[in-house]
Amino acid sequence: MKKGIFITLEGVDGAGKSSHTEWLCEYFLTLGREVVVTREPGGTPIGEQLREILLHQEMSQATEVLLMFAARQESIEQIIKPALAQGKVVISDRFTDSTYAYQGGGRGFNKNKIDQLAQWVHADVQRDLTLLFDVPVEVARARLEATRQLDRFEREHEDFFLAVQAAYHECVSRDPQCYYVVDSTQSMVSIREQLSDVLKQRFPV
Repeated sequence: MKKGIFITLEGVDGAGKSSHTEWLCEYFLTLGREVVVTREPGGTPIGEQLREILLHQEMSQATEVLLMFAARQESIEQIIKPALAQGKVVISDRFTDSTYAYQGGGRGFNKNKIDQLAQWVHADVQRDLTLLFDVPVEVARARLEATRQLDRFEREHEDFFLAVQAAYHECVSRDPQCYYVVDSTQSMVSIREQLSDVLKQRFPV
């Protein structure tokens, strides 16, 4: 049985990561791999309920972080671990990097506490590759405002998103081998050509 692969997609809201999820899924399906796609917060029945609370209700910083990890715990136990054990490819729209970026960077929550929670919840589950979709904050915000009604995170001020973006780059600097940074201002065709090259290098058939 082939080894499972865990890929996460990250970036500020409006960076364009979700636009490439279906393509990534198709890429691995054409190689004969089984693929599981999930998202954070969400993915499981409990996770989706927590998602609604997190996106639309105000709460303290600590509650926000704990609920994020509660949803993540369910996703890991119900979706990610079983799929990886079966040799499947798991593609997750967001994972713990989002907590570092949004709660640690944007909210200013203690990153050491996030480290402790990550160690507790998924010390035995680490991603094989994170694709960070990078785009100027003003571009991301324009994309969001043109496409949908904004949730409470998406309505945050520009300084919040600049801090989120800085925290993402801090994650990359801490562990550059785990990341591929995508310039999301490029055309869809160009981005997918790059992603294809990266996947072939990282996960040779």
